[in-house]
Amino acid sequence: MTYRNGAFVVDTREGRVAQVIGSAGGRVQLRKPGGGLEWEVPFAALRLATREEREAAGLLPPGSRPAYGCTECAELDAARRAAAGGDDAVKAGDALVAQRRHWRSAHMVTGGVGR
Repeated sequence: MTYRNGAFVVDTREGRVAQVIGSAGGRVQLRKPGGGLEWEVPFAALRLATREEREAAGLLPPGSRPAYGCTECAELDAARRAAAGGDDAVKAGDALVAQRRHWRSAHMVTGGVGR
């Protein structure tokens, strides 16, 4: 089993949340979410990050999406849900990307606390 590129995992040796950027053999290349220096970890030393860990790292808003009080978040979430219910996987993927792009640009700030 491997982790897909972009997945958020925990390096269990240090308890750090990281993002998968590649793999080779039994090792996985990681970096800090949002960029930074890369490092390698044996596959066995990784596990998927939980929602709570991703929230604590500032990768998701606290609680649940959409961000509270953000009209655009609510609209994008409704569009994503509608697209996910259809048969067009590309449209559903595009809606998810739009929602995540908005979240990162409008709510994610250094330190992991949304504005």
